[in-house]
Amino acid sequence: MDGPRGDRRDRCRAAPWSISAPESGQVLPLMAVTLLFVLLIGFGLSRLAGGLSDRARARTAADAAAIAGARDGEDGAARVAEDNHALLEQYVARSHQVEVTVRVGQERATARATLHW
Repeated sequence: MDGPRGDRRDRCRAAPWSISAPESGQVLPLMAVTLLFVLLIGFGLSRLAGGLSDRARARTAADAAAIAGARDGEDGAARVAEDNHALLEQYVARSHQVEVTVRVGQERATARATLHW
């Protein structure tokens, strides 16, 4: 069929969105790069969230350890820090004021407490 009807059938078979032979393998590398990019972003966000969580836990542990240190001394501060999954790195007592530094993961926090009678 050489008429207009035959030409239209040929055009319908080759849709404009069909992939020609030289471009048929282009999707796989693009998907691999996209997947790698998404995984890297996910890894970065998880590290950021973990750091923020450790920072908040360190501040909470430092506050609690400072209050315990003002009341019960260095042993009390160390015990409360350990109960909060932190490590007491520094304890300084001056008169009725206590300053402690604790570490949770890679995050450090310092807090002060004053004992009032």
